[in-house]
Amino acid sequence: MAQLSDDCFAFGGPLMSVEEALALIGERISPVAEVEDVPVHSAAGRVLAREVTALVDLPPFDNSAVDGWAVRHADLAREGETRLPVSGRVIAGSAAGAMPAGHAVRIFTGAPMPAGADTVFMQEDVTLDGETVVLPSGLKRGANARRAGEDIGRGAVALPAGRLLRPQDLALAAAVGHAHLPVRRPLRVAVFSTGNELVEPGRPLPPAGIYDSNRFALIALLGRMGVAVSDLGVLRDEPASLREALAAASGGHDLILTSGGVSTGEEDHVRAAVEAAGRLVFWRLAIKPGRPVAMGVIAGTPFVGLPGNPVAVFVTFTFVVRPLLARLMGAEVPRPLAIPARAAFAYRKKAGRREFVRVSLRRRTDGAYEAVKYPRDGAGVLTSLTETDGLAALPEDMTGLAEGDMVDVYPYGLLG
Repeated sequence: MAQLSDDCFAFGGPLMSVEEALALIGERISPVAEVEDVPVHSAAGRVLAREVTALVDLPPFDNSAVDGWAVRHADLAREGETRLPVSGRVIAGSAAGAMPAGHAVRIFTGAPMPAGADTVFMQEDVTLDGETVVLPSGLKRGANARRAGEDIGRGAVALPAGRLLRPQDLALAAAVGHAHLPVRRPLRVAVFSTGNELVEPGRPLPPAGIYDSNRFALIALLGRMGVAVSDLGVLRDEPASLREALAAASGGHDLILTSGGVSTGEEDHVRAAVEAAGRLVFWRLAIKPGRPVAMGVIAGTPFVGLPGNPVAVFVTFTFVVRPLLARLMGAEVPRPLAIPARAAFAYRKKAGRREFVRVSLRRRTDGAYEAVKYPRDGAGVLTSLTETDGLAALPEDMTGLAEGDMVDVYPYGLLG
């Protein structure tokens, strides 16, 4: 289990910027230590614990990139056509042997280059005249030939430690000879929602009740990161039960993640429960939506308490919890990709905090993207997430956005 010292989140004073929060996470959070070897075909979505080097050259030998004829470039006429007798045929998986000077060899994609050959003509560019091939002029030396090790050389680093393994990474690992990869074990995260008003979907909805949605969003977001989730359900706003649940969860998890109950209201009891079970320093992040974010430690296990409003949960998970999880996983911290768009709206904001505005993207006649603001701003408006394409980020030093200004937009599909 990831361990955390009790003073790692010690911070007070004014609102903390997202960058300051992430810097503190990077300094004080240690990744899980357990490493296991898994077959390459089972390693997708896992984090590579140690760098992987190439066991062989890639490709392992000189070979043809196309179907055609292998020749010595020195045998070609400087101008006009060249006629060479065909002296052999090489297919993928067969030995090539040597090619006599002044000859051509029929060759197929992936087949090893005959000794002495250095250039390949594509079959559609040449003509056959009996046992002679007629080659056009102008082809450069080395054309259509792949050299041994040109992709990666034996002993070179193929994949760095910390890589969240993708299908293309697994293909490279297999291509350079690895059947197994050393990966960190999956994180174990406990998730629950808090609130006397919350009801499980499918049950009758009492007066003043609402169905819990945050927990389902968090479980899905965690699942996309390959995390093993313990769903602790909905806990009532009762200090004793909250304290007991937090203490129990700390023993078998790498992170405790909650939503709701972390503000400063009289019925927000999560903060007091964490302080009773461990240590909590309340972070008032300079972010909207999502300012009330609590971070702390319970018996060495990190705790993050997110706001209760669903849009704030999505935003703070994306820009705070996701980097924290990456750090715990020992993975390269993801940098969300933004695309530039021209604002189709005007907006006023306070200086000193970063705001995320829900927008839809549409193409302009000039090919550029245009960001259209969702008509309602509330942090509890779930349709503002389902009916838009991404989040327009307004930096801390901005106080206003005019229609036509450029803005960075984070599409949901690129947020991991």
